[in-house]
Amino acid sequence: MEGIDHKMVSVNGITMHIAEKGPIDGPVVLLLHGFPDLWYTWRHQITGLSSLGYRAVAPDLRGYGDSDSPKSFSEYTCLNVVGDLVALLDSVAGDQEKVFLVGHDWGAIIGWFLCLFRPEKIKGFVCLSVPYKPRNPNVKPIQGFKAVFGENYYICRFQEAGKIEEEIARADPRRFLRNIFTGRTLGPSILPKNDPFGENPKPNYENIELPKWFSKEDLDFYASKFDKTGFTGALNYYRAMDLNWELTAPWTGAKIQVPVKFMTGDFDMVYTTPGIKEYVHGGGFAAAVPNLQEIVVIEDAGHFVNQEKPQEVTAHINDFFTKLQNNNKSF
Repeated sequence: MEGIDHKMVSVNGITMHIAEKGPIDGPVVLLLHGFPDLWYTWRHQITGLSSLGYRAVAPDLRGYGDSDSPKSFSEYTCLNVVGDLVALLDSVAGDQEKVFLVGHDWGAIIGWFLCLFRPEKIKGFVCLSVPYKPRNPNVKPIQGFKAVFGENYYICRFQEAGKIEEEIARADPRRFLRNIFTGRTLGPSILPKNDPFGENPKPNYENIELPKWFSKEDLDFYASKFDKTGFTGALNYYRAMDLNWELTAPWTGAKIQVPVKFMTGDFDMVYTTPGIKEYVHGGGFAAAVPNLQEIVVIEDAGHFVNQEKPQEVTAHINDFFTKLQNNNKSF
């Protein structure tokens, strides 16, 4: 996109692609994407935030886009990925000891880990879609998901290396991406083994009109990148979830101490999963995140709220960060 700079940065033993825009001395905003996404999910926020004086920095996380993709799932743990981000901040943030953070989906999860491991680096965190859930010392994540949602729950189905990649290839990766970005299925995503993506019989999806917020050019961009990389790197984040559980045992019971604003769409698949609304609004979330300052539910928006409602989301981000800056001029 016009005016957005792209560069490759060496971090933590890999090469990472970043997109950035904004004054070199502006407050850095680190924007973290999720699955199956790219820096591109933040295209509107990069432009909007940079016009407000921020320096917006959006990487392709390891395994995605133009960044390196290590082969083993064990190289996609929270420690690996947070290590990438700490090194990236050392490279791009200059003399700014703290930065602003925004994360969506897996980017939100990684954002929580960054706040947990290195809170001294974060001024404030705007989290989209995925609330912080403290580590359960008694149950590994995948075991817990199977017990609650069954073995066809999407995270459980993503565990076997190569299996879901084959199913995506049979369904057509472009169709898979389109369905994820533009679908409005509420609640937990279930992928039946006989027809995981609802493609029997296959509709002529190219004739189905795309929503106004997601163009054919947007779909083309995503498809071109995943055609090059495949989906294994992206899926490895899910395959490392149990390993993350093992590695984070020392943080059992730890709370998130940085200032947080949480946003979600009212049709978000995470927000509409049983128990999540009660957790977010009923006190459990605030207990785990004592400095949770705002919860915003955006009407008529699904999972990719930052793309569906870009101006509204950018305004919410700026409002929160401006408030934090005004409250603490030491930033």
